[in-house]
Amino acid sequence: TEIYTLSLHDALPISLITWPVSPQATQPGKVAAGPSASSVVGVWQGKMDGLPAITLTITDETRALSGAVLFYLIRRDEGKPPTSTPGIPEPILNPSFDGKTLSFQVSHRRAHPPRTLSDPPASFHLKLTGSDKCVLTNAQEASPQIELVRSDY
Repeated sequence: TEIYTLSLHDALPISLITWPVSPQATQPGKVAAGPSASSVVGVWQGKMDGLPAITLTITDETRALSGAVLFYLIRRDEGKPPTSTPGIPEPILNPSFDGKTLSFQVSHRRAHPPRTLSDPPASFHLKLTGSDKCVLTNAQEASPQIELVRSDY
């Protein structure tokens, strides 16, 4: 049995769904949503080997960028097709958008407890490559990029 955990510290985080975000989660990195912020607002989805890998939801409903991410566990058992199972949704922290790249952090405490309970947040960059396309990279690790496509939910 091969198990690939695509989490915040293994390869690249994968999967995001809209999740309520507390005001405290985005307070330090509060970013006023300007005209260019609309280019990152939406639901972004990525796949790996044809399976859901990441869904990232970005909103500016409070006039500040916020959102959530959900990473998936990709499991490959011998003789069986691979499966993708969602993990625990996490709010994005300290979002910052420069018009081309959205930088943010995600808590890593619950990634692989108990060994990760005191881990600092993991940092990510979402770089726009087209009107509805982008690539996501883990800023702290040499990990592959994953292409995300904005969906209609």
